[in-house]
Amino acid sequence: MTRFTNFLTAGFIVLALSGSARAEDIVERKDFQVFQSVARQVQQYVNFTVFDSVNASVQDGVVTLTGKVTMPFKVQDLTRRVSRVEGVRKVDNQIQVLPVSRFDDELRLRIARAIYGNPSFWHYASMANPPIHIVVDQGRVRLEGTVNNNVERMLAQSLTIGFGAFSVENGLKTDAEVQAQLETID
Repeated sequence: MTRFTNFLTAGFIVLALSGSARAEDIVERKDFQVFQSVARQVQQYVNFTVFDSVNASVQDGVVTLTGKVTMPFKVQDLTRRVSRVEGVRKVDNQIQVLPVSRFDDELRLRIARAIYGNPSFWHYASMANPPIHIVVDQGRVRLEGTVNNNVERMLAQSLTIGFGAFSVENGLKTDAEVQAQLETID
């Protein structure tokens, strides 16, 4: 998403300063609209869980999907869903399938229970698509998604430690950080 954000930022600043829309600006604006539709398709995918993480970038109608999912069929399903979005010319799917591991599965469940069972995160647990994603790859944990503030980010990380993970990486962003990224686009 950072590549996409940087790509669009320059175009929208030029659009705001120029006052007239050039063909390049229209393409970039259209890419942003395609990105929003792609994000919606991924979030509304019924098999997308808190144990999956998918990112997208759009450039000239070419969508690049990255991230990790727990099952192979999700890769094909997501490719199919995204390719049907209006304005998508091509889908470059770089999503990786996480290896099958009983240890990883147990680690995912224990961490999910610790985070979403904590009273500070109950409001997230009741959501259809909770915002904190727990990606476990060969005993290494990465938290991804968004939280309301830095306190929640640190609490989620502290709840993740102590379950036998080889490492814990905190990739959570606050709502303010996400909003700041979006404002640079608009």
